[in-house]
Amino acid sequence: MLLIIRTAILYAVTMVSMRVMGKRQIGQLQPFELVVILIISEMATMGVQSNGTPLLNSLLPIITITVLQIAIALINLKSESFRLMVCGKPSFVIRNGEILEEQMRRLRLNTNDLLEQLRAKGYFNVAEVEFALMETNGQLSVMPRADKRPVQPADLALQIQHETPALTLIIDGHVQEKHLQNLGHDQHWLQKKLAAYSISSPADVFFMSIDNLGHIFCQLKSRGNGSPAPIREGAQTAPAGSGHGCTPAQANHS
Repeated sequence: MLLIIRTAILYAVTMVSMRVMGKRQIGQLQPFELVVILIISEMATMGVQSNGTPLLNSLLPIITITVLQIAIALINLKSESFRLMVCGKPSFVIRNGEILEEQMRRLRLNTNDLLEQLRAKGYFNVAEVEFALMETNGQLSVMPRADKRPVQPADLALQIQHETPALTLIIDGHVQEKHLQNLGHDQHWLQKKLAAYSISSPADVFFMSIDNLGHIFCQLKSRGNGSPAPIREGAQTAPAGSGHGCTPAQANHS
């Protein structure tokens, strides 16, 4: 029982420490941030494995490292010289279409690794790349040649309407009240929208969202006989394998 309590406490403290230090994926961590995570995980493991060791011996190092990490992050925000010392600076590995062999040697980056990262960015031909920059977290930023980049609306002198992210309205049957309020709508409006597709309750909905044009995407929960076709307002067709988008009239006949 004591082991369970110790494990729960260390788990809670570790999770709080990770949350306080900020949201980062493993691939986005700076080297010193990865070291901090490894040390914290090691301290937590020692506290779980050693029942004879006081729990405070693990908690104090975790809390101390968390405080130090937050302090370093705050100094990084204020001091560019400190940031360069701790994080380093980005380095070009391709400049003006030329692979910089000396820089790759300094970064200990071999050609296969470079090609792999370029493929991950969607470039299977080095000749299409004008600049490639190795960021301080190990990620590669790529700028293609001007004649190889995707066409932009500005290239065609097109006027594009400003877009905002779609907002979720229902997730797994639970209404997102805050998003409804942000849109200036209420439960009555949502019920009318659902009724237009013969949906009796939000509990029947797996996921529902609305985009900046007011178009609804709605996916009902599966009922044992397969997943129903999603409802897509403003869309004439749906991706292959997922059914066809429905209009209110079609939904009423299904």
